[in-house]
Amino acid sequence: MRRKYVPDLSRQMAQCEANYARMMKLLPDLDVCDHREFQVYWKAHQVVVRLEVEERFAYTSTVLVKQLHEGSSWLTTPTLVVRLYHDATMAEVICLKSRRQLSGVYGYPNRDMHHPDEKAQLNGYLGEWLNHCLNHGHHNEPVFV
Repeated sequence: MRRKYVPDLSRQMAQCEANYARMMKLLPDLDVCDHREFQVYWKAHQVVVRLEVEERFAYTSTVLVKQLHEGSSWLTTPTLVVRLYHDATMAEVICLKSRRQLSGVYGYPNRDMHHPDEKAQLNGYLGEWLNHCLNHGHHNEPVFV
């Protein structure tokens, strides 16, 4: 019998806090910057990671995280919609640009074939890309805070 997925809330909160810190390092001027692109080189491939501020409010901001692969027309990468909670210093993937808002837990199987821990996986994926931008990304314009 299959065990029911139970989210690890402390781990997810730590991931969201770490993602917020990474995002603020990449966008320290979030209040005035509308977008920023980082060129990331991996083996013989170049990927551009674009952070685009979609909304700004007093306590939250919404940022789109896109990957642009040069020379790869068949590969589509997800656009992550990330909500930054400034008062809680957390950043969480709330949905993919092409889908409705994600649930914290999904039954399995389900109509859309989401994994039971889809949201946790996407927050981990976001963290990996933000880390990659911090460690290996190149930004062409100087950033002043």
